[in-house]
Amino acid sequence: MKDFAASENPAVQAQLDRLAALSLPQGRLGLEVIRDLLALLGDPQKRLPPVFHVAGTNGKGSTCAYLRSILEAQGLTVHSAIKPHLVRYNERIRIAGQLVSDEELASLLKEVLDIGEGLGPSFFEVTTAATFLAFARHPADACVIEVGLGGRFDATNVMEQPAACGIATLGIDHEAFLLVPEEGVPTEPMVRIAFEKSGIARAGSPLVTQSYAEPLEAEIARIADLAGAPLFRRGHEWSAEVGDTIEYRDNRGTLTLPLPQLPGKHQGDNAALAVAMIRHQDKVEVSAEAMAEGIRSARWPARLQLLAQGPLTALTPNREVWLDGGHNADAGLAIGRHFAGQRLHLVIGMLANRYPQTIIDPLEGQLASVTAVPIDGSDSHGEAAYGGRADWAPDVATALQNLPDDGLPVLIAGSLYLAGKVLAANDEIPD
Repeated sequence: MKDFAASENPAVQAQLDRLAALSLPQGRLGLEVIRDLLALLGDPQKRLPPVFHVAGTNGKGSTCAYLRSILEAQGLTVHSAIKPHLVRYNERIRIAGQLVSDEELASLLKEVLDIGEGLGPSFFEVTTAATFLAFARHPADACVIEVGLGGRFDATNVMEQPAACGIATLGIDHEAFLLVPEEGVPTEPMVRIAFEKSGIARAGSPLVTQSYAEPLEAEIARIADLAGAPLFRRGHEWSAEVGDTIEYRDNRGTLTLPLPQLPGKHQGDNAALAVAMIRHQDKVEVSAEAMAEGIRSARWPARLQLLAQGPLTALTPNREVWLDGGHNADAGLAIGRHFAGQRLHLVIGMLANRYPQTIIDPLEGQLASVTAVPIDGSDSHGEAAYGGRADWAPDVATALQNLPDDGLPVLIAGSLYLAGKVLAANDEIPD
């Protein structure tokens, strides 16, 4: 499955076409290629401002959004790197608060692709190298970098001493990559996930985590100890109670912080992790006031997002239309908690390597209808995968038009790729 991208700018599209021709590193594990590629570029990863590096199964992107928002509320200039993009590839590289321009993006990708031709890098390795190159060339006070897949062998995992590393919620995902049998690593699936994610631990860099089941915490502690990373665990070295506020505590004291504008209790948990990462590092100074303001002002599209009035929502007037890119079991549970006790319609599209029941089952008994759709340009499930549990529509627009006029809310979910197409169709382009 390639990470498709398109651009209206011909110069960018020419480089994206070259990217699309690259293979995924099937059967190739390790950081040798990305290290060699970066060496040819002068090792830009060694010239970055203080880095906040975030891994996890769910919540890592939101945690990065809170980190950036908090740091910017402090008045700091921040580079940030997220994945995947929703509508435009440019979303992956934010330089000093602004999405990379088409002109600079085309130049960066061409430079990396040209110099790395003999190495056979993957889409993700080229993207990471271009990101580090951009960040090294522009001054900033901090960087926020999201891990793409796993942690141990993710292309971003080449930084020597981040200001802080964080691990968000853990769950089963990307089994074809993260659960491949390997000698000398844990075999129990969730412990293996913890092993892979904690691979971002670095000597001297604080590793800040959420709370997990005991076997997972033990594995993370083992890896942190091997790496020489000071470990700060939720429920041990820090705590946070999410209610009407976030009541945060650590050895530096207590904070009462506002809830995020982003809906869902889990967003309070993600914000608390961002705060804990900032509180347990010493490279960047941030006030409690900036933490509060950053939490309030953070935005993160396609995560329980209530869509605005636009061309797509106009097809089904007089009802709320929600969008969530969730595509695994933990995301399904978060969606279920948010809509608990509420009747709604579900429009779902999922990649072929995902499981529809992870999104549908947590909403069982609440669904007035389920409509499945394909994801144009991606290897997505067909009608048969839903086992008769869903009607079928050729696209989201048709699915919305076919809903009964009952005023019930509708949730569009199942894939960030689908979410990106929905945002584009509704003229809500991330900026």
